[in-house]
Amino acid sequence: MSTIERLNNVNWSAFINAPVAVLILGKSDCAPCDSWTTKLGEWLGTGEHPANVRFGKTLLDEPGMTSFKQSQSWVAMVDVLPFNAIYVNGVREEEWSGGSLSRLKTKLEQYA
Repeated sequence: MSTIERLNNVNWSAFINAPVAVLILGKSDCAPCDSWTTKLGEWLGTGEHPANVRFGKTLLDEPGMTSFKQSQSWVAMVDVLPFNAIYVNGVREEEWSGGSLSRLKTKLEQYA
């Protein structure tokens, strides 16, 4: 069963360099972000997700992740949360805002 990994300065690079990784960006005071995390966690709990995909989350308003933010300069342009990105072997292939499970499933079909 997959879980949503909490990303930090130590593990973010290995995470996005995985064969397929779904990154969720949020903030600690973002209700839609919390709702999306809950919905995603429930789906992961069903075991219906692709087994080869990692799921991770970082909160942009928490301290740390400096190396991530410097390496991934596009993050500074994110203005709608939650924000999602799919990485394939370290390359950002997809990105979108919002918390739609059907949209995630459709996008994962291409990569997982």
